[in-house]
Amino acid sequence: MANKAKMDKRWWAAIIPGVIAIIIIVFIIALFIIKLLWGWIVPDLFPGAVAQGLVARTISWYTAFKIALVLGILSGIFKANGSHSNWKNSK
Repeated sequence: MANKAKMDKRWWAAIIPGVIAIIIIVFIIALFIIKLLWGWIVPDLFPGAVAQGLVARTISWYTAFKIALVLGILSGIFKANGSHSNWKNSK
C-alpha cells in the first residue's frame, strides 16, 4: 500500500510541470494572436485615427497581456451570469 501511495505522488509530480508548461504555451499563443489581430484589423478599421496617432498601429506584449486579461475576466463574468445562449436547446 505504501508503494502505491508513492506512485500516486510521483504521477502528480510528473503531471504538474507539464500542465503548467501547456498553460504558459497557450497563454503566449493567445498573446501572439491578440497582437497579430490588432495589427491586422485596427489600422483597417480606423485608418484616420491611426494616421493621426490617436490609435496605435501595433501594441506591445504588455498591452496584449492586459487585453487578454480583460477578455478573460469578461468571459468569466458572462459565463458566471449564465447570459450565454445555448442554441441547441432553443430549437
